[in-house]
Amino acid sequence: MMTSILTKRIFAFIAAMIMIPLISHTVFASTAPSSEDSQSNTNTPGPVQVFDISAGKVVKTIPNDKKFQKMATKWTKSVSGLSPQATTDHGCTYVYRIPLSKPAKINTGEISVTTNNLFLFYCKDKSPFLLVFDELNKPFLFLFKENIDPFIKKVGLPTATN
Repeated sequence: MMTSILTKRIFAFIAAMIMIPLISHTVFASTAPSSEDSQSNTNTPGPVQVFDISAGKVVKTIPNDKKFQKMATKWTKSVSGLSPQATTDHGCTYVYRIPLSKPAKINTGEISVTTNNLFLFYCKDKSPFLLVFDELNKPFLFLFKENIDPFIKKVGLPTATN
């Protein structure tokens, strides 16, 4: 009985580690700026994108500005550790991609990760968490302490009725 539960958890973890990179890279790639765009304007990050998990697509694209960059910096500085959550559940409704104007370094414990993009997972009734990829595209899920309400208000999704 115990090995059955352990086996299920291991398979769920493996599935999550496969799905997270697929969701973030595949979904956001269709609207991400091309390498030519980013080379011509290296200090201007691409737009903030909102991915609706249930719809399976990007539902909103917003110009990236200094306010978004400041919020993202606060999130990375308030990282409290790795997230124990390895999968999204039905309470997770949106993933936000925030390209950074300059790489951010996240340090927690013995882990140090530098990234150019943050993926914020919004899950109703749960703490938000960040997905980041290191230079080798290895995924990391981080918990953080900063309030995301100003970000949600600025983005407009989810709305008060969602």
